[in-house]
Amino acid sequence: MKTPKLPDFLRIDRPVKAAVGRTVMKAEPVTAPTSRFLNNHQSLSVIVGMSIVTAVLPFIILLPPFNGFGNQTDFVDGFAQAGVWVLLAIGLNVVVGLAGLLDLGYAAFFAIGAYTYAYGASPFSHNHIPFWPMLFVGAAVAAMFGLLLGAPTLRLRGDYLAIVTLGFGEIVPVVFNNSDTYTNGTNGITALYQPGVPFLFDKGFGFGNPVPYYITVAAIIAIAMILLYRLQDSRLGRAWMAVREDELAAASMGINTVTTKLLAFAIGASTSGLAGVYLSAKLAIVSPTQFGFTVSFTVLAMVVLGGMGNIWGVAAGAFVIYEIQSQGLKQLNNFFATNQQFFPPIHLGFINIDLSTINFLNYQYLLYGLALVVMMLLRPEGLFPSRRRKAELHDADDAGAANQELVEA
Repeated sequence: MKTPKLPDFLRIDRPVKAAVGRTVMKAEPVTAPTSRFLNNHQSLSVIVGMSIVTAVLPFIILLPPFNGFGNQTDFVDGFAQAGVWVLLAIGLNVVVGLAGLLDLGYAAFFAIGAYTYAYGASPFSHNHIPFWPMLFVGAAVAAMFGLLLGAPTLRLRGDYLAIVTLGFGEIVPVVFNNSDTYTNGTNGITALYQPGVPFLFDKGFGFGNPVPYYITVAAIIAIAMILLYRLQDSRLGRAWMAVREDELAAASMGINTVTTKLLAFAIGASTSGLAGVYLSAKLAIVSPTQFGFTVSFTVLAMVVLGGMGNIWGVAAGAFVIYEIQSQGLKQLNNFFATNQQFFPPIHLGFINIDLSTINFLNYQYLLYGLALVVMMLLRPEGLFPSRRRKAELHDADDAGAANQELVEA
């Protein structure tokens, strides 16, 4: 029996079949039970992941080639310092990656959190509040200033919002720098009390052993990531993404864009406040020079390079970028200096290159800029992009290719 012939308007042309085939081939594979369980229990996956990373990192650096770049103590101290940038990056990811609000003054909340701890636990203020309550106080004060910044900028978008936040980020360090009576001016506030644990470190962690700081910042990051994942999957998180995609459409669907954007500023600022409290306690000093525009730009670059919208991706990107930019280049100087016999000078006519005499720290921003250019050209969605962000950047290319096939047919 012959198959009945379909009318012309019901036929599927070959280019359309190809486009549908590509869509089917892109369907996600069935996940394993363990992966599916962790996806359904984000808090547990964060705890397990952070525990594994925190335990493994100090031992990876004992293996070649990492053991040729420094000792374990230096690396662990660098990891503890990198945790500050991870906190800053996952906080800015809420504002930029989830809500789509460009913030160029993020370092201001970093400074506010640091000075909050300086006022609460230093001889300068004659207060000695323990570190752990001050974490919450610093986050709350930074969140309050986030609301104060967000309130007058609710009607601004894009470049105008970026300029206002940039101005706020420049004003705060200047105020701290010129308020000698309240902030000790350019000298900063010194001799801050260090964090401690009752019955273990009653007198503080000290400066010689970076392990307590490393464990402390890992715990703070884990808690912050759990809360942010909860928020991302909540109604508020979906509202943030709706505002990011189209604010007018989100408002027409009943989303209160005013409170949604204010909460994005407040929550992002609170995470920055946590980072400020931790860093000031670790260094035992806070100064206006620590919170310039370079901090805001660097954190924004970490968010973009790590993968906007993906909390794990932003955290990993921030860690990798900090280690390469700050610690890797520093250890690279020591590596070439101590292994000079394996890297003889290179003579190319009138050009002489001796790696043992080059100070790579002088070229960190040159290398950083080249990395930014290459990344934006080859992988604009970042190292570890979220599925939504990756789809936004690549679906347009796929649709264009399908349309081109239809035209050629």
